[in-house]
Amino acid sequence: MPANRIKLDPALERRYARKEQRRKSRQIVCKILIVSEGTKTEPNYFKNFDSREMGKYIVNVEVKGEADNTINVVNTAIELSKKEEYDSVWAVFDKDSFSDDRFNAAIIKAEKNGIGCAWSNEAFELWFLYHFQNRVTAMSRKEYADAISDAVNKSSNYKEKKKFKYDKPDKNLYKIMTTYGSMDNAIKYAEAQSKKYTDKRYSTHNPCTMVYKLVRLLIGQDSDFNKYMAQKVEGKLTNPLPYTI
Repeated sequence: MPANRIKLDPALERRYARKEQRRKSRQIVCKILIVSEGTKTEPNYFKNFDSREMGKYIVNVEVKGEADNTINVVNTAIELSKKEEYDSVWAVFDKDSFSDDRFNAAIIKAEKNGIGCAWSNEAFELWFLYHFQNRVTAMSRKEYADAISDAVNKSSNYKEKKKFKYDKPDKNLYKIMTTYGSMDNAIKYAEAQSKKYTDKRYSTHNPCTMVYKLVRLLIGQDSDFNKYMAQKVEGKLTNPLPYTI
């Protein structure tokens, strides 16, 4: 055992564990539902935000990967939001090869039904790439894997001998992006790019991703959602419907 490590009495450790458990049991639970088009990449990524403590409340993230098209992902989110009470409900999907009409219709339907929409054009991987660079020109979804791999390998923080190769099912993508890239930069770049588009022809907004809005909410940087949760903690919430942006 290292010389500077203090060994606690087992009884004190148990007492501390019970105290910590009681403290957590008193915290308000913030329930977030995320329904994603993908079954691997998105669920693996968003599960990393589960059980985060935000002062007087703790975030519970429920992710469902549907392996379905854009409009059906939104429909599933709407149906699930009616069956259980959530503080915020989100649909996550990409433009990919879906038609312009279906893509636009899915976003509009989500907005009309109080569902947050973290869409990406063309692919979710744009969000990962923003951790390393400010991408402002369009690229095909097939190009993202090589671009992300190259960005990680060129990162000054990457010291591994083995070259990194992007793999969609990799469960460590969250850790890789935040270790070798910057989530703060990703939010900044994604937001700046999204604000360049002012119309509702979402299928033409390329590159663009709204994932930053969902991530910002999950890490406690959405001021409006913070106010919503503050009202819930204080028992002053007058609107029981899920919060939406």
